[in-house]
Amino acid sequence: MKILLLLGILNGFLAVALGAFGAHGLEGKLSEKMLATWEKAVQYQMFHTVALLATGLLMPKITAGSMMSAGWFFFAGIILFSGSLYIYSTTQIKTFAMITPIGGLAFLVGWVLLGYAVIKYI
Repeated sequence: MKILLLLGILNGFLAVALGAFGAHGLEGKLSEKMLATWEKAVQYQMFHTVALLATGLLMPKITAGSMMSAGWFFFAGIILFSGSLYIYSTTQIKTFAMITPIGGLAFLVGWVLLGYAVIKYI
């Protein structure tokens, strides 16, 4: 539980910092399309930061292993989805954009596991 909360806190901090960096530090340095990609990475990182925090907060009530797995899938999704978009938007190396769907799949698995735990144990 504590690790998911700490990862959520860290990712919340990073999402705000990276959002500010994108808005102020990358403006004029990236194309509008690449800035939009950066913003999408920040948006999904923050959404799933909230999911990490919610998962960590629910763990005392739902002690299912699927809860911890959901949290790890959310974290992996942040790294793979948002991380690949951050790198792609600044380098425009398409290989990184090809990693993004794997992160999206990790997000989906996390949501399914969280939903399963809630339906089964609450």
